[in-house]
This record gives sequence, C-alpha cells and structure tokens, in this order.
Amino acid sequence: MSGGTAALLEKAGESVAAARLLAEKAYYDFAASRAYYAMFYVAEAFLMSLGQSYSSHGGVVSAFGRAFAKTAKLDSKFHRWLIDGQDIRNVGDYGLGRGISREQALELIEQTAEFTETGRSRLLIT
Repeated sequence: MSGGTAALLEKAGESVAAARLLAEKAYYDFAASRAYYAMFYVAEAFLMSLGQSYSSHGGVVSAFGRAFAKTAKLDSKFHRWLIDGQDIRNVGDYGLGRGISREQALELIEQTAEFTETGRSRLLIT
C-alpha cells in the first residue's frame, strides 16, 4: 500500500467523523457532502491501489464501477452508494430549494462508514 492510499483513507475517516458532527447539529446538507467525499476518497484509494488516477469525480465514479463493481472485486452496492452519494451531495451543495433530510443524511453516513471500513480492511494490508 502506498502512502497516498493511506492518506486518502485517513482523510475519509476524518470526513466520516465530520459528517457525523454536522448531522448532530442538523447541518444535513453539509453532512451529506462530507459523507460523499469520504466515499470519494475511498474510491480514489482503491483506484490508486491499481495505479489509476482520475482528475474528475465522474472519472473516479466510472472507473471505480468498471474496476471493482463490474468485476465483482467488491460488492456492487459500494458503486451504487457512490453514485447516489454524489447525487445527494449535488443537491446539498448546489440545490436552492429543499435540502437533504435528516434520514437521507444519516443513511448516507452509515453507508459511508461501511464503505470506509471496507476500504481500510482491504487496502491497509501490508
């Protein structure tokens, strides 16, 4: 495992913690955004483990799906959660109307925690 992979997983863990704190204070839009970014960092770490790097969110999401969901290296739910998380994050970050509900934010945070733990268990093997 590279230092970059470990750094991404550390950043993911901090983002999950931040998402929980934001949700506790009812900042659900921002909690959802932090939760999505945690998943994004884990996806980047998985791709980095294959020597791949992408410059856009769409590139990371697509490549993660190709390399891990379609090949069944990981449960495809992680790719689905990443896609859904990006959609929720876009509503929270850019939506002007009704924002993210408490339930949506908490569900995304729980998915993110599982995704992050899977990343740690699979990638922190030396």
